[in-house]
This record gives sequence, structure tokens and C-alpha cells, in this order.
Amino acid sequence: MKSPFHVMIIPTLGCPSRCHYCWSSDEGSPIMSIETVREIAAWLKDYRSDQVTITFHGGEPLLAGAEFYRQALPILSGALARLAPTFALQSNLWLLTPEMAKIFAEYHIPIGSSIDGPEAITDAQRGKGYYQKTMRGYEIATANGLEVRFICTFTNKSVEQKEEIVNFFLKSGFPLKLHPALPSLRSENPKEWALEPEEYGKLLVYLLDTYLENLGKIEIMNINDLCKCIFTRHGTVCTFVDCMGTTLAVGPDGSIYPCYRFVGMPEYVMGNVRDRPTQEDLARSDAWKLMHAFKDYVDRECAGCAHIRYCRGGCPYNAIAPTNGEVRGVDPHCTAYKRIFDEITDRLNSEMFGSADMGMGGFGPRSRRKGKPGIMAILQTMATK
Repeated sequence: MKSPFHVMIIPTLGCPSRCHYCWSSDEGSPIMSIETVREIAAWLKDYRSDQVTITFHGGEPLLAGAEFYRQALPILSGALARLAPTFALQSNLWLLTPEMAKIFAEYHIPIGSSIDGPEAITDAQRGKGYYQKTMRGYEIATANGLEVRFICTFTNKSVEQKEEIVNFFLKSGFPLKLHPALPSLRSENPKEWALEPEEYGKLLVYLLDTYLENLGKIEIMNINDLCKCIFTRHGTVCTFVDCMGTTLAVGPDGSIYPCYRFVGMPEYVMGNVRDRPTQEDLARSDAWKLMHAFKDYVDRECAGCAHIRYCRGGCPYNAIAPTNGEVRGVDPHCTAYKRIFDEITDRLNSEMFGSADMGMGGFGPRSRRKGKPGIMAILQTMATK
């Protein structure tokens, strides 16, 4: 996670793209008013005292327009000065203009965007023309000094083309961050595009091997995070931490949710910024209690798992949204998480303790460490950045 406290502002759930596997857009969604931004700032300045990262998410947050950000960013940065706010944006970049880019550059805002590999694969999953529109926005962003990183969604269809997708990112020089396609709660066929957990696990192992074969030529951010989880014995991204209370999302009308994934689902509203709720107020909501019920379930049911400290049962949304808010199990991707965590653990243990020529548990002189790069090489690469 970017900081101990992360707030996602969702200016709208509307989105101009029509990605086939989308689960979060809403064509009828309103756009957040500047008055709501002021309410957010007034609420946050007394809510907590630690540094805050604010991410504008959606839907498509650029639908709010340049004037929204021209006003919102000074309001938030000024009112929350004692929290030293940093900002980020998640966007498909279609609507990015040089005017907007200059506003974001003034606040040093990194942008996360989405492409699923080469143009043909991206457009097959996200709609014809998606790739070209996003890359035009990318050119505007980089021309104005903005950092852009792409998320690649793997579906049960595109996973069959994983080599082509990874080669695209390798040749383009883009860091690769991936998401598995989730069952869409808005579709009559929720699993039409969803990547099954077993296939996701195979993909992660493939990416680990590919990363090691191309270390220094590509950055696969998920593998970095997974290795860091095991080495530090603590989750380092929101999927693998107890996120309740440290991550919040605010919808277009000022409603507060546990995470951006729940925005637009009335049963997960915990309060509204206009009421200036405290943590104690939010804790009385059904959504807060449900998230903590998930935490308790993980503590009980996963107690015997070697990875519980840094997995924490995976994403609560993945676990409870498909079951209509009932805690019946952990994140369905548990199978994938176990597979890659086992793989990394076994390799790391072998590197550190399993070979006589490693010397000093893998930390001996370089001349005695032989063979192909391993997990320690990934950790060393991260440490030098």
C-alpha cells in the first residue's frame, strides 16, 4: 500500500469504455461536486493524524473534467496539509488533455492505467479502439512529465496468450502489474471472462520464471510484492493486509465505503462525509462489522496456514461480494496465492539453506554463488531501486 492510510475518491462510476469483463462501471452515475470535495477535506483533517495517500479512481475519474481537479487538488492539499497528502490517479486516459496533464504534473501525480497486452488482445477484451485511445492519452501524459504504469487484466481467454502478452511488456519497456479477471456481479454470465484460481496460480509461477529469466529487462510488480511479503513476513499490498480502517473510499455523493470495489453498493455504506463520522462511528456500521467478521474468519480458519501472516485470506471483496455479504470462505484465489507463496518460499529456502556452494546461507561471496538468478536476486534488485 502507498501509505498506512489510503483514501480513494470516486468522482463518478461512469466510464466511456465498455470492457467486456467490467464489474464496477455505472452509466447513470452522477459526478461528484466540488462541495463534496470540501466535505471530504473537512472530514479527513480530523479523522486521522497520519500521512494520507488519496487516489482518484472510478469508473473513469477524468469524466469529472479539468475544472474539477483544478479546484479539488488545492482544496485537499491545503486543508490536509498536516497529513502531507500525496495523490494518485487510475484512468484509462481516453479523456486526458494537455490541460489536465499540466494540472496533475503540478501535484506530481502518478497515473495507473490499463492495457491487456498488444492492441488485438486489448481490444478483444476491452472493446475496439481501446488500445489506441489509451496510448494517445499515454503520449499526452508522458509529454507532460507524468509517470504512467499499466495494469494488465488476464482473463480465461488471454491467459492462453500469456507469452505474447509478456513479450509485449518486455519489448515496450513497461513494468507489468496484473490482475485476474473477477466474476462480474453485473453480468448474466459472471464467469464468462473470469480467470479460474488454478489457472491464476499457474500464471503466477510462469511469471516468476519469466521474471528471473529477464531480470533487469522487465519489472513484474506482482512478483516483487509477493517476494517482499514472504521476506518481510507482512503483506505489502492491499490484497494481503487487514485493510479495514486503513483503506476507505468515498463515492460521488460523499458516502463512505470500505474500499472502492464496494462503491455503489448501498449495503456497504458506512457513513457520509457530511456527517464527519469518527472511526468509532464507522465501526458501528454493518459494513465495518462484516469486514471484521471476515478478519475473524481468517484468524480462525487459516490459523494452520504457513502464509497467514502475510496473506490474511486475500481480498475481502473477492470473498464476500459474490456471496451477498455472507462470510463463507476466504478469497477464492486462495489456491493461486498458496501455489505462488509455496513456490517462492521453497526457492528462497533452497537458495539460503539448501546448497553447500551457497556459503553463509546464500549471503556469502558472490564467487561462491552459482547458477541462475533466484528469489534473492529479485529482492536485491528491489533493494537497489
